[in-house]
Amino acid sequence: MTETATPAQVMFSQAVRAEQERLGSRQSFAEMERKGGFRRAISDDLKTFIGERDSAFLATASAEGQPYVQHRGGSKGFLRILSETRIGFADFAGNRQYVTIGNLSENPKAFLFLIDFATQTRVKLWGRLTAVEDQPELTAQLAVEGYPARIERALLFDVEAWDVNCKQHLPLLFDETIIKTVVDKLTRQIAALEAEVERLKAGPR
Repeated sequence: MTETATPAQVMFSQAVRAEQERLGSRQSFAEMERKGGFRRAISDDLKTFIGERDSAFLATASAEGQPYVQHRGGSKGFLRILSETRIGFADFAGNRQYVTIGNLSENPKAFLFLIDFATQTRVKLWGRLTAVEDQPELTAQLAVEGYPARIERALLFDVEAWDVNCKQHLPLLFDETIIKTVVDKLTRQIAALEAEVERLKAGPR
């Protein structure tokens, strides 16, 4: 795929389009393409969504097409918006298998999959990933405050297309901190009500 490929061309290869045609969905997607329904530039809504993520799945493949998916995480905001088409994040020291880095040395194509279980939202981003070493200023820009892991390199994801998936089959889950906040509030309310009940049982003093 050339650099001038449209987002739809990045998302849908000729083989994909052939299957859409065979299975009856090509016409609807072709109409979306004509209307500019697929985007490359990061919208304000997507920027907000990415900024709230503390988890992501990153996929790469070798030159032979062997796929590899790994989880990436950090505090909210570990994925940094560097431009309207670029996302950056730190590559922390890990198990030293370097499968992703090896894949990138021969195939820069990559994919980010972001999920918000609380709102049942998932976003797919196609792009190209570059590993950048020996640039301390960039590394410092991508550092996660309060996270002690050593950063080995910066990873720059250049978005070529993105789309929002439907909510079908996605479980409704909530972040532990949200649940704790709600439970703590209810616990305090229960304690206050129990205290009031005991006061009323005791009668006037």
